[in-house]
Amino acid sequence: MTDQSKTNIDAESFKRQKSKEEMQRQLISFGLMIVFTLIAFAIVATESIDKIYVIPILFVMAIVQAAFQFYYFMHLKDKGHEMPATLIYGGVWCAFLTLCGLIVITWW
Repeated sequence: MTDQSKTNIDAESFKRQKSKEEMQRQLISFGLMIVFTLIAFAIVATESIDKIYVIPILFVMAIVQAAFQFYYFMHLKDKGHEMPATLIYGGVWCAFLTLCGLIVITWW
């Protein structure tokens, strides 16, 4: 009985450690998203960068924030979430192709 209770304690300790690591990752991701938001506000408010560069910088920062959202807060990195991840990434790819097509049609 003592071996099984030691195994249960080890399993509980392992789960607690994994939960702590997951919470740290989520807090770091949340902090990075807040920092990116503050940087975006600062770029727009101070007008320190030429307007031609502001929009691409904001788009890149938005894409990074969306990736953080998908990967950490929607748990797409976890096992068993392959189908939702495939559908979301497929939708992102479809939107990208649509935008590329619209840009080509507009410039043609």
